[in-house]
Amino acid sequence: MSEEQYDLSTIRHSAAHVMAAVIQKLYPDAKFDIGPSTAEGFYYDVDMEHHLVPEDLKEIEKGMKKMLGQRVPFVRKEVSRQEAHDLFAAKGQSFKLERLADIPEGETVSLYELGDYVDLCRGPHVEHTGHIGAVKLLSIAGSYFRGDEKNPMLQRIYGTAFHNQADLQAWLTAVEEAKKRDHRKIGTEMELFSIHEEIGPGLICWHPNGARIRNAIETFWRDAHYANGYELVYTPHIGRSNLWETSGHLGFYKENMYSNMDIDGQDYYVKPMNCPFHIMIYKERPRSYRDLPCRWAEFGTVYRYEKTGVLHGLMRVRGFTQDDAHIICTTEQIEDEIREVIRFSMFMWKSFGFKDIKAYLATRPKKAVGDPEKWKTAMDSLKKAVDAEGLKCEVDEGGGAFYGPKIDLKVKDAIGREWQTSTIQFDFNLPERFHLTYVGQDGKEHQPFMVHRALLGSLERFFGILTEHYAGAFPLWLAPEQVRVLPISEKFADYAQKIAEQFKKAHVRVSADYSPDPIGAKVKRARGMRIPYLLIVGEQEQNAGTVSVRSRTNPNEGSFPVDDFLARVLKEIDEKIC
Repeated sequence: MSEEQYDLSTIRHSAAHVMAAVIQKLYPDAKFDIGPSTAEGFYYDVDMEHHLVPEDLKEIEKGMKKMLGQRVPFVRKEVSRQEAHDLFAAKGQSFKLERLADIPEGETVSLYELGDYVDLCRGPHVEHTGHIGAVKLLSIAGSYFRGDEKNPMLQRIYGTAFHNQADLQAWLTAVEEAKKRDHRKIGTEMELFSIHEEIGPGLICWHPNGARIRNAIETFWRDAHYANGYELVYTPHIGRSNLWETSGHLGFYKENMYSNMDIDGQDYYVKPMNCPFHIMIYKERPRSYRDLPCRWAEFGTVYRYEKTGVLHGLMRVRGFTQDDAHIICTTEQIEDEIREVIRFSMFMWKSFGFKDIKAYLATRPKKAVGDPEKWKTAMDSLKKAVDAEGLKCEVDEGGGAFYGPKIDLKVKDAIGREWQTSTIQFDFNLPERFHLTYVGQDGKEHQPFMVHRALLGSLERFFGILTEHYAGAFPLWLAPEQVRVLPISEKFADYAQKIAEQFKKAHVRVSADYSPDPIGAKVKRARGMRIPYLLIVGEQEQNAGTVSVRSRTNPNEGSFPVDDFLARVLKEIDEKIC
């Protein structure tokens, strides 16, 4: 079998074993936990006295490449539980003994030998190390055993592997490009947002520049929702414990909720989700089939506990604002509503410049609540809606939540990375828990369908994705500063100010740089802020009533009368060109 016939997960899992084998030779006291493949490579968690530094990775990688050339075979052996226990006990591999105890009684216990290295593993692996085309070790991090902060801290070594060196190099190039686009780096350079230990990890402060972009996104979002038949609601940030008991959050989600507050002798919790509040609005009065569908949307800020180790800029936070909506409708309406949500999602993402969108359909799991007929109706509606919109779709059999099937939409950014974004989730659980009803045409009470829907997901994460997609060079309609006027000297400051005021009155986000710096320094500073248009003014422009224009893509757009260029800018903003 050639290496091209092995999938990347098998190659990477095998590479993790190769890394462990080399570490065992270099550091005989090493104790190993697990070494799985990941979406981008592999890692191994190791406990040893030596504290690894980046220079150590070079030595380990050198040993790995040597093993690849030696074509060392992977040998699988099935053993009894006792044999495996005795083997790892003799080697002092305490973590392997704990993992062995996790294997259910009666299940096959298999080992893989790679030279002198023996691992507890289900496999599969490549036939020999020569089938691993190319490897690269990437970084070192800390990781608690079983992810529990009460357990020992292990050293996690990350690496990656590919079929060949060309694929590895292409991936490394893409990683470097991703580093340049890192929203945390750009966020600092453009003064968009910040996170402060004094305030708390995972809690975002939006700076004026970031707030301008956020306001543009929210304004567009609100206008689009009203135009598409939604009503907007606002709900509190906290709720009494009985609300969360009814919803099931205290039973199933409490570890992710923030500690309760005692208010007037009653327990309150900060909301992790908006749905129970929208349900209470629905229950405020009796509903008829003529009232449905109800489409209620909210930019609702929620708070969920995330471990410190998984927090990541705007992508993983503890406080975030969801572009949340709930649709409550009849059986007859459900297919049209789902199709409309998909269409709306596509419109929204394409409006922000994302074109490559794919659907993932998650079906009923083994353990599920709700009438099987309702599940079938929901599944049929989801599938028909995806097909009707001509979306590429993959089916995740049994991957739905216990309370309903769902569609996830994923988009690809400018450098080909796929991001999980919109979610369309049926819920058969909450309508039952809260006894939601409507009076049908037959005069009888019926339980409605309920759909949770987020188009952008969390505003924070969407902002991070958007920042990296454009590398901070936001389209004109979103840019925090759309135009900057640069007088070449103090003599032309009054003319620059007059232009800036004219653009400001037209609601263009504009500033002027009146500093005594040379024009080259002013241009460089503005370029660093990724401002779409720079208007340079001097004696010639002042006398002619013009501006000399530089854009991000063209250092010499030419000279324009002020009114003409303002009209051009306003047209581009209005058309929301991405």
